[in-house]
Amino acid sequence: MAVSTVYTTQSFHSTCSISTPSKTHLGFNQKKQILFYNSCGKSTFMRRLTSVFGGAAEPPKGGNPDSNTLISDTTTVICLDDYHSLDRTGRKEKGVTALDPRANDFDLMYEQVKAMKEGKAVDKPIYNHVTGLLDPPELIKPPKILVIEGLHPMFDQRVRDLLDFSIYLDISNEVKFAWKIQRDMAERGHSLESIKASIEARKPDFEAYIDPQKQYADAVIEVLPTQLIPGDNEGKILRVRLIMKEGVKYFNPVYLFDEGSTISWIPCGRKLTCSYPGIKFTYGPESYFGHEVSVLEMDGQFDRLDELIYVESHLSNLSTKFYGEVTQQMLKHSEFPGSNNGTGLFQTIVGLKIRDLYEQITASKAAAPLQATKA
Repeated sequence: MAVSTVYTTQSFHSTCSISTPSKTHLGFNQKKQILFYNSCGKSTFMRRLTSVFGGAAEPPKGGNPDSNTLISDTTTVICLDDYHSLDRTGRKEKGVTALDPRANDFDLMYEQVKAMKEGKAVDKPIYNHVTGLLDPPELIKPPKILVIEGLHPMFDQRVRDLLDFSIYLDISNEVKFAWKIQRDMAERGHSLESIKASIEARKPDFEAYIDPQKQYADAVIEVLPTQLIPGDNEGKILRVRLIMKEGVKYFNPVYLFDEGSTISWIPCGRKLTCSYPGIKFTYGPESYFGHEVSVLEMDGQFDRLDELIYVESHLSNLSTKFYGEVTQQMLKHSEFPGSNNGTGLFQTIVGLKIRDLYEQITASKAAAPLQATKA
């Protein structure tokens, strides 16, 4: 099975997709799942996802210390930045950004993703984020689950058609700007003017090549400013929406209380500790790029993660193995960014849904020969 995620580090937007291999076998020859996300293997989402499948994800042993690849017992995470066709100097000379398709080798990306889904090892290129150079390739053996993350996982239709499931992380301009100011001004000493100029310089390419990919996603995580504090622009309290496409094979959207209804719920009280400005959940059907979707939204943040079990008990179709697994995963990674708000909650839920999707696909492929024999 293959999963892919698109991401834009420069603009803080991300996309993710998953694809199913043409053949999936049980045992050591299982096909891969591919996922692509925005921090090239080192993102919080990738750490949450690989944790769901078990095992620590680490760089290839004995390989390039600047490799972007992460490998665990079950998963391999590949950064699509490795398919840049131009190094940092080359992009500067040609006047293009990494978001521009002309700076990427989509033919090689497609060929290697397809090969890994078919169980073949590849010599994958390496883009060195430290030096900005294109390093010698590294040998990547086909894993059980292949995750691809980066800027363009759903840009090329050939790659898109390989995906089983897709996820797009969509950070609003307001939140993106607030986060970038906090990081670049506080930590790096950049001026407000330089930050604005940096965002504006990449905006045309983002709008042309990255943002349109979200229409193909099976799930979108939108990160927006809170509506609980009028006029808030600090980006510390977030409103997060999990947009789930209806009718996707092996994927049943999560719902709150009653599937298909329109729900508004403020859970703060005796069973959930909430400091100002509180927490609000909403759920209901919507339309997204012409597709029917279910949307689960959380505005606000948790004071105590151990009380998350109260919220979890009111959510259905979580694809958990046991009661409280969402809460357990959140507590396990409580130090991760977003663990007290909807970003961490929905990333965890999506990880569990991907695990369930993978298990359903492998079971279906394993059962196919038996059914053919009986026929």
